Amino acid sequence: MLHLDIRVDDLEAAGAYAITLGATRAETQPQDDVCVFFDPASHPFCLFLHSAP
Repeated sequence: MLHLDIRVDDLEAAGAYAITLGATRAETQPQDDVCVFFDPASHPFCLFLHSAP
């Protein structure tokens, strides 16, 4: 199994889009700038905020 970390500019919008595609949000979240989801086959992936340098 491969775990994906996907960098996004808007965590809330990206999470909402992932849910429309069939993802579910994990109950436990590690930190404020990362959101863990599961795809429809229960594989985990993370969305995380892009940090500008």
